[in-house]
Amino acid sequence: MYAVIATGGKQYKVSEGDIIDVEKLGVGAGEKVTFDRVLGIFGDSAKIGTPTVSGASVDGTVMEEARGKKVIVYKFKRKTGYHKKNGHRQTYTRVKIDKING
Repeated sequence: MYAVIATGGKQYKVSEGDIIDVEKLGVGAGEKVTFDRVLGIFGDSAKIGTPTVSGASVDGTVMEEARGKKVIVYKFKRKTGYHKKNGHRQTYTRVKIDKING
């Protein structure tokens, strides 16, 4: 059985026991989190929401908040001597999926 959830502007296909990295939630490690925006639940029979499945939720436990690998942004314009180098590290929350309700 798996579900499709939406959080942080993205959609994730999750099963019980999965570990996913989602956009930063601002929740400490070890705390419980519930995802209410369940777009579909699939198993023996499929429940597809319009746009979400009513009464369905996915429970998880926050494992850690971390930062991803550095992405280098380099801007360059030829013949003018213009170049600019920037770096960015995106923060994310690692969540372990405990239960799919619905």
